[in-house]
Amino acid sequence: MGTHFKAPAKARGILAVRADASPDVNKLLAEMQSTFAEFKSTQDDKVKEVAAKFDDVVTTEKFDKLNEAVGEMQAAIDQANARAAAAEMAGGTKPLKDAEYTEAFKAHFKKGVVNASLNKGADSEGGFVAPVEWDRTITDTLVEVSPMRQIASTQVISTAGFTKLFNLRGTGSGWVAEDASRPETSTPTFGSMTITPGEIYANPGATQGMLDDAAVDLEAWIAGEVQTEFAKEEGLAFISGNGTDKPNGFLTYATGAANASANPLGSISVEPAVSATAVTEDELLNLIYGVPSSYTNGARFVMNRTTMGKIRKLRDGDGRQLWQPSTAEGQPSTLLAYPVTELPDMPDMATGTTPIAFGNFARAYLIVDRTGVRVLRDPFTAKPKVLFYTTKRVGGAVVDPQGLNILQMA
Repeated sequence: MGTHFKAPAKARGILAVRADASPDVNKLLAEMQSTFAEFKSTQDDKVKEVAAKFDDVVTTEKFDKLNEAVGEMQAAIDQANARAAAAEMAGGTKPLKDAEYTEAFKAHFKKGVVNASLNKGADSEGGFVAPVEWDRTITDTLVEVSPMRQIASTQVISTAGFTKLFNLRGTGSGWVAEDASRPETSTPTFGSMTITPGEIYANPGATQGMLDDAAVDLEAWIAGEVQTEFAKEEGLAFISGNGTDKPNGFLTYATGAANASANPLGSISVEPAVSATAVTEDELLNLIYGVPSSYTNGARFVMNRTTMGKIRKLRDGDGRQLWQPSTAEGQPSTLLAYPVTELPDMPDMATGTTPIAFGNFARAYLIVDRTGVRVLRDPFTAKPKVLFYTTKRVGGAVVDPQGLNILQMA
């Protein structure tokens, strides 16, 4: 009884695996299956202890650590899948679309040189639109680290906003006799909703010595710096943003929430949970069957890691786990046979929160990207550093609330 459980080596070393840019996913999948089998076996032991009204703290500690290890491994697999998906979207190495401008921009980036080639979006204060390749690098990196960009739809615009039209139907009809008159029937009506991008920025700095070093991969460096800030801000805004200079998060379109009446098609349905801190299989099934069947091809669950750790312990009436880990490269974990996406900014299970959503995010949520990343080179504000004030305009909104369903805790 005095012996404490130590996490298996594969669990203790998971952070090293996640840091690897090219992890051996097949090996990780095999380790996941082994650890998950041990997790299920330990849960069986816990069930027997509870039935015998005996609680072994060693078994409890082992069970919790295995649950954590499975979560770490699944997160590593999800990251590897996201990297592969981003690389596929990028289409591999592409020839420069604007080679002359790219080279001129790099010269400006390093030395502040301005020449005749650097004339796209020229700004008297030194700000320029980044070349296509730089924009693509940053966008691809954001896709890799932003789960919402992986599951939602994206629209690139070149105007100040994007207006979505909705057919609210309303066409009338009726049965008539062969020789009866045909009076005019009612006509369909339309609604609209405008998505206005807000501006997101990052302001990384580098010493002139770093910029002078030809070995520095400037595209990778600025993408890495910008992704940290952009992904953090975007991730939260796509979920719960209030629309003020930022996207409207999908949770704000739930029935009773701030944007419940913003979409002409209505609000997102909300399924109530009995408990404030736990969910049941029936409540998860209510989420699934609350979404019309036409949306379920491509539907998924979203939740944060803490919630996923609780869901992982749920079993059906035959003792089978509702949650299942990835079994092949490129495949996510599943819950009741539907994919699960971890969104770190989803709320935890607590009184009145909405920690789990289900539905077809590709049809329900639209991310609007204003064309062009702008970079302002500032060598004056933070000497001896050169700052690169980088901005991108991003919006987002629910365009089809019928495609989502949200669980609200008691």
